[in-house]
Amino acid sequence: MKKDICLFCTGGTVYPLLEIASRGRTDFSMAMAGGICLCLIDRICCKKLKGRSPILRCLAGSGIITTVEFCTGVIVNLILKMNVWDYSSLPVNILGQICLRFSVIWCFLTIPAMGVCTLFDKSKFLKKLKS
Repeated sequence: MKKDICLFCTGGTVYPLLEIASRGRTDFSMAMAGGICLCLIDRICCKKLKGRSPILRCLAGSGIITTVEFCTGVIVNLILKMNVWDYSSLPVNILGQICLRFSVIWCFLTIPAMGVCTLFDKSKFLKKLKS
């Protein structure tokens, strides 16, 4: 449980920082999405798929991030009309909320995300919190 909180906070910090670095702005919803993604990557890519091929794990991570991004986009962009992002000008997009280009990027982003999860597994700080 404590690891999940740490992962959520890490993903909720890093993902918005990546957005700020790449496009100069972010939104609170991206912090929530980033936290959810890192927790899911830990559970699926690092645990359920442990020992499987790195390519499969990266594809799973891309699927996780793309799905979370789509769900977040439907809520914040389409329902709440917050206009946080719009991929409709990019090729191979669905409702302007996800697109192939970013799904490929998420595949590669899964590699350091899994590394972060592994670091938390080895963390002496988290081991102290368990006791």
